[in-house]
Amino acid sequence: MKTSSASAAIASSTITHMVRTPATSRRAAIAAAILGVAACSTPLYDAAPPPRPAPTPAPAPATAAVTTGASAPAAAAAASPLVRTTPRARWIGAAWGDLPGWTLDTTIHAWPALLRSCDKPAPDWLAACASARALRDPDEARVRQWLQANLQPLRVESHDGQAEGLITGYFEPLIEATRVPRPGFQIPLHGPPADLATKKPWYTRAQIDTLPAARAALRGREIAWVGDPLDALVLQVQGSGRLVMNEADGRRRLLRAAYAGHNDHPYNSVGRWLVARGAFPLDQASWPMIKAWARANPQRVPEMLAVNPRYVFFREEPLPDPAVGPNGAQGVPLTPGRSIAVDRDAVPYGTPVWIDTTEPTLPPAPPNGAPRPLQRLVVAQDTGSAITGAVRADYFWGWGDGAEDHAGRMKQPLRMWVLVPR
Repeated sequence: MKTSSASAAIASSTITHMVRTPATSRRAAIAAAILGVAACSTPLYDAAPPPRPAPTPAPAPATAAVTTGASAPAAAAAASPLVRTTPRARWIGAAWGDLPGWTLDTTIHAWPALLRSCDKPAPDWLAACASARALRDPDEARVRQWLQANLQPLRVESHDGQAEGLITGYFEPLIEATRVPRPGFQIPLHGPPADLATKKPWYTRAQIDTLPAARAALRGREIAWVGDPLDALVLQVQGSGRLVMNEADGRRRLLRAAYAGHNDHPYNSVGRWLVARGAFPLDQASWPMIKAWARANPQRVPEMLAVNPRYVFFREEPLPDPAVGPNGAQGVPLTPGRSIAVDRDAVPYGTPVWIDTTEPTLPPAPPNGAPRPLQRLVVAQDTGSAITGAVRADYFWGWGDGAEDHAGRMKQPLRMWVLVPR
C-alpha cells in the first residue's frame, strides 16, 4: 500500500508518544474483518485465536449483582468480591496487583484518551471526570495515584465464568489517490447514489462493475481514484481512511474518505473464500497473505472481490489536523494504542480497560519465539456489529507505516479488567 510518511502514526508498546487518530463505529478490524474472526465490521473467514491454557473460572460469588450505571448499595460495595453485571458480561472485584504488568505501563499515555471520553461521560462518571479534569500538572506519578485512588479494578468475564477471549487489531488506511482517473489510478471510490435510501438493497459489488444501470447511477459520484483494487477493499472494510490526494496542480493534500453508507448487502469473506480454495492454510491466513495472493494472481482479483457483495460509499472530509481524526462510536477521537472497540453490552463506552495480551508477531520471528507482552491501560471508545462478547476487543493501531502489518496479524488471546469509579 502506498503511504505518506508525513502523517503516519502507529501504536506500539515501544512508542512513548501517542497521537490521537480516528475510527468510526463501522470500521472493521483488519485482522478480524479481513481475516475472518468477528470484528468491528464483518468477518472474512472463521478463525480461532492461538490456544492458551484456559484459566479456571472463578466460582460464582455469593454477593448480589449490581447493574452497571447505578451506584452500588453500601452493602454490595463492602462485600468481597464486588460483582457488577452488564447484558453480556459480569465484572468481578479485583486488586491492583491482579493486573498483569500494571506497574510497568506508562499510564499517562492513556490520560488524553480518558479525558476525551470525559467529554461525553456516563452518569456514574460525572464526579470522576470532574476530578480528572481538576488534576493539575499531570505526570506519571500523579496520574497513577489518581487512578488508584478514584477507580476500582474488576475482572471481566462472561456470565458462565469464561475470563479469556480475543483481541484483534484495526487501523486507518493511508492511500495515494487522484481527483480524476489517470494512469496508475483507475479504481474509483464513490459517493452514495441518489437512490440509495429508496432502493434497498442496492446493486451488488459485481453488478456495480458490470450492469450499465448501476454504472450510470454512479457516474459523476466518484470522489477519488486509487491505484489498487485492494486499497479500495481495505478502505471499504475499515469504513474510512486517509487519502493523499495528488491534485492536478501538483500539490498533495491530505483528506479523509469518510463512511457514507453501503448497498445493504451482507458482507462475505474473501479470506474464507481463499482458504476454501487452498490459497493458504487457515492458520497462515492474514491480510499480508491475501495481498500476496492477489499480486501473484492479478487476473483472479475481480473474481475474489465479487465474492463480497457489500459495497461501501464515501464522502470527502477535510483533515486540517493530521493528529486528530473522526470520532469513534462514543463520539470522541481515538488514540493509537490507547483506544479499543468493544461490545457495548459488555463494556460501556468511556470505560478504562486494562488489557493483558501479546503483540502480533511480525516476520522475522523473535529469536526466542516468544511474542512480546502487551499489557496496558486503554479506553473503550469504539464498537462494531461483529465485536461481540464479554472479553472481546479491537485494538486501534493508528495509521501509516507498520499499522497495517500489526493490525493485519493481530489475533491474540485476551484477558481484561475494567476500571470503574469507586
